[in-house]
Amino acid sequence: MTSIKLKFRPHIDGSKEGSLYFQIIHERTVKQVKTDFRIYESEWQEENIVKTSPVSTARSKTLKEIRDKTAWEQQMLEQIAMLLEKANKPYVVDEIIRRYKESVQDNTSVFNYIQRQAERQRKLNRVRTGETYLQTLRSFMKFRKYTDLSFDRLDADVVEQYESYMRANCLSRNTTSFYMRILRCIYNRAVEEGLAAQSDPFRRVYTGVDKTAKRAVTLREIKRIKELDLTEMPALDYARDLFLFSFYMRGMSFIDIAYLRKKDLANGYITYIRKKTGQQLTIRWEKPMQEIVAKYPLNPTLYLLPVITRQDGTERTQYLNKILYVNRKLKEIARMAKIPIPLSMYVARHSWASIAQAKNVPLSVISEGMGHDNEETTRIYLSAIHSYRIDDANNKILKEL
Repeated sequence: MTSIKLKFRPHIDGSKEGSLYFQIIHERTVKQVKTDFRIYESEWQEENIVKTSPVSTARSKTLKEIRDKTAWEQQMLEQIAMLLEKANKPYVVDEIIRRYKESVQDNTSVFNYIQRQAERQRKLNRVRTGETYLQTLRSFMKFRKYTDLSFDRLDADVVEQYESYMRANCLSRNTTSFYMRILRCIYNRAVEEGLAAQSDPFRRVYTGVDKTAKRAVTLREIKRIKELDLTEMPALDYARDLFLFSFYMRGMSFIDIAYLRKKDLANGYITYIRKKTGQQLTIRWEKPMQEIVAKYPLNPTLYLLPVITRQDGTERTQYLNKILYVNRKLKEIARMAKIPIPLSMYVARHSWASIAQAKNVPLSVISEGMGHDNEETTRIYLSAIHSYRIDDANNKILKEL
């Protein structure tokens, strides 16, 4: 067996940054592989890099990047060792190090290229895009059994085999298409950079979007959710409040709720920029919205609602943890209210559009319940709508609750 661990070597001057390296032990031989990363001694605890820095949010962000990069490099070393083990032939530590360095230096390596593109997206503050790149990378690596390949070997046969692998693992067409579209985007960028010749390897796989099953509930069901007695169940009450707040706010997405700032509320209106599209939206502030905000103690952060409650560099993690938590609680609420579909924050968004359509709100206002096959069409429709017409439609819906 081979042991691979990340280690820290402090600087002789305790006030300066020390170095990080990998310790590889195989057959009683110990070798070290240097990394390009340096941290302070106080940032190394319990054999790992601390998650957040007491110094600043910016430093916490740097530490997170170092944690992610070293975890990736350690995974590469471990996979190389695993492949050598599976070959059932004797090998030495130097063979692991040689293959690792060759892989790192190979600019046409698909795995490394996707990793670099994910880092690039993160540096451009496109955090969600970077996460989807890494998600695709993990899926593709499992399919490849962690064996890397160059772009000139990423042909139509490999792509078709990848799609078949995902289908065999019971992924839906929309999910396989999601991974295929991301991989195609990365491939096309590699072609632009001259790392591969365009051979259209995605021509025989599905990259569209199927219409999904019903995700909307009726106004009567929204009322049942609202009227549940949850006074003795604060966790469920909290989840319900966020669900209703989303509905009241014309189906505001959870990420926009989480990052809604106190200063976004002024002169009786909320004005915010959608995280997903960059579109600015203005919503008239109604009584039901205020009742939810007033129900909770003032958030100590710059944010309006108690979703992100600490500004310490973990804001993204707080948001992700909360949406998982809230969606889990909403499933319990659905059972209590006898809602026939799995309840989630997305259901609130889809329900507002569906109910607005049932109230004869003009099709151009809600763009067919936000059900266009691509978001660009929806954005074209909404860009021509006067905000007051949407606010009036929202007011009509809220009055019926």
